[in-house]
Amino acid sequence: MLIDNSNTDVLQLDEDDALPDATAMLTDWSDAHTADFQKKIMSFGHNLRATGLFTDEALISLLERHPSNKLDVCTMGAADDPLFPNKFRTGDFRDVPGKTLLEAAKAGLVWINVREAMNVHEDYKTVLDQMYGELAKQTGNRAFNPRGGILISSPVAKVPYHFDKTETILWHVRGKKRMYLYPLTQKFISDKAYESVVSDDLADDLPYNTTFDTDAEIIDLAEGTGLTWPLNQPHRVDNQTFCVSVTTEYSTKASGAKNAAMLTNATLRHRFGMDPSYTRDGDLKRQVKSIAGRVLRKTKLSPDTSKPDMVTFRVDENADGFIVDVEPFQRNF
Repeated sequence: MLIDNSNTDVLQLDEDDALPDATAMLTDWSDAHTADFQKKIMSFGHNLRATGLFTDEALISLLERHPSNKLDVCTMGAADDPLFPNKFRTGDFRDVPGKTLLEAAKAGLVWINVREAMNVHEDYKTVLDQMYGELAKQTGNRAFNPRGGILISSPVAKVPYHFDKTETILWHVRGKKRMYLYPLTQKFISDKAYESVVSDDLADDLPYNTTFDTDAEIIDLAEGTGLTWPLNQPHRVDNQTFCVSVTTEYSTKASGAKNAAMLTNATLRHRFGMDPSYTRDGDLKRQVKSIAGRVLRKTKLSPDTSKPDMVTFRVDENADGFIVDVEPFQRNF
């Protein structure tokens, strides 16, 4: 349940609102949730912690067996960057035990994304299948093909201002996390910024201005709370404590069509100097651009604004914050 705290303008989620059902992943889903799903910012209860897959011991085991090419260990960059504060830096975690990585996330300045953990490992996939099986039953949507990662992050971790190109659900498991969600308008996510992200495989950050926070909806996530929001809604995250969360994403016809149309617009802007606008386009023009975008993806004509993923630090258990800067090199692991 959302509780309006008028003193701080923060919407707080009460941990005691739902009593978990040990046999279910969704603990308090109602008809109102189904009506608001994918349309509004919406919270719900879940029972992921009861699986035992998110204890310290389970996470250490997961970090030890997860493929290195699907593991990101990051820290935050300069907080005073005028447009992209706290932009993530990529770290070298090779030969670092899972126990040390978890300690670095608990006591250091480290943010870990165990990408596709919920898909790669059978014990976690069983849970993912149950999560989305229940969600499909409740919403009537049978087209889910979710990918799920596990986020393990420092008490001081800050996820930069960004948006997701697919439908996303955050299932918070441990700790306290503060979410800032911003209106879906050109001020907060311009067509040009969207185009830049859709043509870059590695980045999804948006230009940020501190004045944006005046219009943000702020939500404090308690353990056992899930949160959804409309497609592409800009957001950022500040941890309040050490946190463990599951983030799941899935594509829909709507998200695929929009991304393809935006890729067409990016091509028109970069290759031909035009000033296209998804916002100004009508439905027919968007459909045509979506078809064109799917074709462009297979050609060299579409712009690629991706930059190399450069490693700028290594994890060291003896260093302050577990971070030691290194001479930058392109990630090859």
